Amino acid sequence: MTASDRFTDLREQVERAEREVRAAAAETRAAVHARLDDARRRADDLTAGMRERAREDADQADAHWQALHRSWDEHVQRVRRRIDEHDTAVDLAWAQRDAAVAEADALDAIAFAASSIGEAEYAVLDALRARGEADALAASSSPSTTR
Repeated sequence: MTASDRFTDLREQVERAEREVRAAAAETRAAVHARLDDARRRADDLTAGMRERAREDADQADAHWQALHRSWDEHVQRVRRRIDEHDTAVDLAWAQRDAAVAEADALDAIAFAASSIGEAEYAVLDALRARGEADALAASSSPSTTR
């Protein structure tokens, strides 16, 4: 799968997530919890796929991207611990703080995703540029069939 194809898949993923969020806004707490569990499973699957691709591309992987993956994994674990601990909350003040933290986490994740999309676009365009240059060099250096 090319970088351009993966970029298209990203758009589809964002559109699906938007539909899920909009639908959840009008649902019962139980339905939202079910969507939350499904989203967590999908996120785990995507993360596993990302890790697998990173392992496959380890020769080309940049240490910066590996550090970013570790940092993101740590953030995800912190957020998930907070979500898992939510079920023990009975105090209104705690619930309000939890809601504020959850909303801040959501805004941070959206900002991170927006930045990542911009970087992904830049990287895909750079990959297309590099492939075009490599193909042009290969074409100009191949022996001519007409003499």
